[in-house]
Amino acid sequence: MARQSRDLPGDATEDEFTERITDVDVTSEMETSFLEYAYSVIYSRALPDARDGLKPVQRRILYSMDDMGIRPDRSHVKSARVVGEVMGKLHPHGDTAIYDALVRTAQPWSMRLPLIDGHGNFGSLDAGPAAMRYTECRMAPAALAMTQGLDQDTVDFRANYDGKETEPSVLPAAFPNLLVNGATGIAVGMATNIPPHNLGEVVQALRHLIKHPDADLETLMRFIPGPDLPTGGKIIGLDGIADAYATGRGTFKIRATARIEQVSPRRKGIVVSELPYMIGPEKIIDQISTLARNKKITGIADIKDLSDINHHTRLVIEVKNGINPEAILQQLYKQTKLEDSFGINAVALVDGQPRTMPLKEMLEVYLAHKFEVTTRRTRFLLGKASDRLHILEGRLIAILDIDDVIAIIRGSDDAAQARAKLIEVFELSETQANDILEIPLRRLTKFSQLELETERDEKLAEIARLNEILENRDVLDKLVSDELSEAVKNFGTPRRTVLLASSGEVTSASTTPLEVPDVPCWVMMSSTGLMARMDTPDPIALGGPRASHDVVTALVRCTTHAELGVITNTGRLIKARAMELPTVAVTANSPNLRGGSRATELYAFEKGERPIGLTSLDPQGLGLAVGTRRGVVKRVNPEVLNKESWEVIRLDEGDELVGAVELRRDDVELVFVTSDAQLLHFPARLVRSQGRNGGGMAGVKVANGQHALWFGATPEEAVVVTVSGTSSEPASAQNGMVKVTPLSEYPAKGRATGGMRCHRFLKGEDVLLHAFVGPAPVVAAAASGSAVDLPPATGRRDGSGTPLSQPLAGIASRDLGWAHQLDDALPSEADDAPTAPEPHLAGKDDSEDAPDTLI
Repeated sequence: MARQSRDLPGDATEDEFTERITDVDVTSEMETSFLEYAYSVIYSRALPDARDGLKPVQRRILYSMDDMGIRPDRSHVKSARVVGEVMGKLHPHGDTAIYDALVRTAQPWSMRLPLIDGHGNFGSLDAGPAAMRYTECRMAPAALAMTQGLDQDTVDFRANYDGKETEPSVLPAAFPNLLVNGATGIAVGMATNIPPHNLGEVVQALRHLIKHPDADLETLMRFIPGPDLPTGGKIIGLDGIADAYATGRGTFKIRATARIEQVSPRRKGIVVSELPYMIGPEKIIDQISTLARNKKITGIADIKDLSDINHHTRLVIEVKNGINPEAILQQLYKQTKLEDSFGINAVALVDGQPRTMPLKEMLEVYLAHKFEVTTRRTRFLLGKASDRLHILEGRLIAILDIDDVIAIIRGSDDAAQARAKLIEVFELSETQANDILEIPLRRLTKFSQLELETERDEKLAEIARLNEILENRDVLDKLVSDELSEAVKNFGTPRRTVLLASSGEVTSASTTPLEVPDVPCWVMMSSTGLMARMDTPDPIALGGPRASHDVVTALVRCTTHAELGVITNTGRLIKARAMELPTVAVTANSPNLRGGSRATELYAFEKGERPIGLTSLDPQGLGLAVGTRRGVVKRVNPEVLNKESWEVIRLDEGDELVGAVELRRDDVELVFVTSDAQLLHFPARLVRSQGRNGGGMAGVKVANGQHALWFGATPEEAVVVTVSGTSSEPASAQNGMVKVTPLSEYPAKGRATGGMRCHRFLKGEDVLLHAFVGPAPVVAAAASGSAVDLPPATGRRDGSGTPLSQPLAGIASRDLGWAHQLDDALPSEADDAPTAPEPHLAGKDDSEDAPDTLI
């Protein structure tokens, strides 16, 4: 197609232009073009400079923001403004590349020490940022340390892409940014991948290298043991790190930080608080969901992302009951990005050439840059100080002969003549003469002379100091070392990533069973309804104030896969599963129920219903003994229904259970304590068992207006604890009078009698606040959660007790496992005995024995 003459260069004709077309070999042209492209990508876009650790676009962003005055003490500006400034003056490669680099430099999960303070939506590990017209930014304090000294001739400047502007070829970099923030980039034929490190550790290695230039890698790794990632986590295995530090290439594994917790009242789960570097929670959730859906991992009930700005990462993986969370965690490490690999490929530009760099070389290159920057800055400051001293000396000469100076100036025809005369008369330089001509006369006073002499002395001292830095290598070394320490002081943070030589606490998945084994355990309940499981087969002392404001009052020995019953005050048995209960540890021979769950959170209770005891669902056992508020006692035959709950006693309207205990032995005493301080105990074998529909039989005779306060079972060797007070105030607000008396002080009486007085009320007292009967030693807890000392078991049967220091919240025996110390007892022959009237048992109350009739 013919070209018009106006398209031809200069005055050339079309024929002349056509004759200039030359044939080029395609292979040669492709090679040349590819090499030029590769050169541009490697040197101008993808690889960082080893001195400041920045790619060209990052360096241009920081330089432009510093030049625009968008510093930490100024307000944020639109990101689009910064991007436009950088693209228009320095980086003509498109706004997308510039904004992406700006965003990454501001993300705290990408940079160990962010250089830009972002305001707005700068994205997340799973989502990109908002458009640059919506976000704002300014320099972070660390960025000032990177650019500080640009106006002091510390680095060389070069022309920009069109030659109309200049830009620094490298930033002064007050800290080793390449190692601290790492770098990632893909060039043509090469790539770089350097993990972030801890600033304090890197500076310690640099300071050691200043004093010991011949330090070997092993010594340097004592200061820099491994990367320190912004997102924390755990690095597993240090051999790959050592290889990378020695050769510039190596691989290590990053593992999420996870722990096993009670994530709900019924379930345990895995809580992930730190993820591997550059791995987002949504990716983990998607991987786990896929594995669960394809049945490659079984046992996961649910997964939730509870991460927020306050609690940071919190990924909760609920595990089904009966499944071992440790085994699930090991499978997740193996099949998801909860464990990831990071390949170190330490490539950076050194003297304009890409080079794979071991650790020591990276440190040495930065140190050489730091020394050069410090030296150039010192020379610049020395020149400025010398120039100022030269001016001061000229002014002092002028002040000494101020009259002659004024006469010379007034007698001169113009400034040039005055300048020449001043130079000739006072032997001044042209610079000094110009300064004298420009200085206001008001500055040439006696007071100004004093100021000038003071400033001259300061400049002389400064010049001496700067000369010493340049002439004495030790002084220069100390200055560089101190400046590095100052950077740590300003920007250093503690290590976030844990380094493990091996997998540590997590074992191979093949050694951990997926399902929780069916092993012996104890299920416990406290006086406030906290329930927990303790996986131990050994009988131990289980009582004591180990739950907050609480004591352990009931327990059942079973296995982890067993079912048990929770008895409520309404006479209902709720079927429970030991597997669903949180496990607690044993501390000082007692369980700590702080990790337990409330029964009201585990099971569906009706209004006013509360748990009062536990029982195993052993059809071969001796059954359950319950006592009601109106004094009814019942032994319930062992029975397990195919239901989630059922009634164990038929209660009259207005009545409720005050105690329930599983009978593991037949040689125990059933005990009632009433609100008016009457105690009655009789052998359990004398109460005939009934079915679950039975209404029980008379247990203790209760006076009008009174009620049964406590019911339980205990061996004959037991103590009685009673606390008296007044009915006009809540029990929680009264200290009361406490008395501890051996049970042997109270002779047994017939069932359905009124019992014997167990506490003598003082003036103003009319009711028992608390009561407990059980094997010694007995412990009590206050409402504050602290243990309360009880008096020794020496109280008289009808004594009034001693004052308590604070109100009680619960009382229990420290040896709650007494009933399980023997093998499960078989039903005794007394169960088959005829239901004859009980023999009269001597006691203080001489009322007639009640017949053994059902209510």
